[in-house]
Amino acid sequence: MKHVSILVPRGAAALGCIEGSFILFNKANDFLGMRGRPPLFQVQLVGLTGDPQQYDRPFSVRPDVPIDKVRRTDLVIIPAVNGDMGKVIEANKGFFPWITQQYKAGAEVASLCVGAFLLAATGLLKGRHCATHWLSADDFRKRFPDVSLVSESIITDENGIYSSGGAHSFWNLLLYLLEKYTDREIAIYASKFYEIEIDRDRQSPFLIFQGQKDHSDGAVRKAQDHIEANYRERLTVDGLCGLLAVGRRSLERRFKHATGNTVSEYIQRVRIESAKKSLETSRKNVTEVMYEAGYSDSKAFRTVFRRIAGMSPLDYRSRYNRETISA
Repeated sequence: MKHVSILVPRGAAALGCIEGSFILFNKANDFLGMRGRPPLFQVQLVGLTGDPQQYDRPFSVRPDVPIDKVRRTDLVIIPAVNGDMGKVIEANKGFFPWITQQYKAGAEVASLCVGAFLLAATGLLKGRHCATHWLSADDFRKRFPDVSLVSESIITDENGIYSSGGAHSFWNLLLYLLEKYTDREIAIYASKFYEIEIDRDRQSPFLIFQGQKDHSDGAVRKAQDHIEANYRERLTVDGLCGLLAVGRRSLERRFKHATGNTVSEYIQRVRIESAKKSLETSRKNVTEVMYEAGYSDSKAFRTVFRRIAGMSPLDYRSRYNRETISA
């Protein structure tokens, strides 16, 4: 029997992550029973105390048991949490010694979406990879510079510690864990039952690049503004250095520190975001979109687009352009 402990955090939390985890592992016992197999999962909602927590005003969740009553578990699930992350971490710090203790005793730990902030606050992610919602990537990197954030990934799996990408992609991690604990047949049946795409491993197609502007480096901000206003033109690092009267080594270092991207990476991401928007809303062909985004080499454009968006330009347009979908 696998004991699954789903945290009931204090403050604002994503109710769907708590409910989804609870339902899936309990329902998995039914799926196993349909095949003549015994139930595998014992699922509990675990709180700092036994007091119910209220979320989104009309909903409250009552823990089955407080953490001091759980001596041993096999899987700890940390749901997504919302609001000011500093305050959320402080409100839930009572969980951290227990999570660490359970992990050291052999339990596995999984964070869902921005639940990664609570997982990282335990210290267990130091030097490891982690995924979270792409919109929270900048804040996460600033708070936890010793964690290797892979913002394009849906799932990370490292030494019994798991994380998932943003929003409803937590279902992909739950299916991944279900397959690990049971088998492929049960995971596929669950994916069909809940109509969830199985084996999706990247959140790149959903990412919206907004530029990392939450910093105080004026020269870097000017460089970003120039790139975003002139991405269709030929842009070089040396050209930006001349415009800003900043040395190349200094600009490269400061730009990477402020934005998390090199100058060249930032230029490519701005261009590809422009191409994505055009593919979503216009009837232009891929070649026209390519030129308008500042590319002249179709092979290079398709390669960079696939690396950043996780699919080809044609596939992206087929997924997101209403006229293409309805054709």
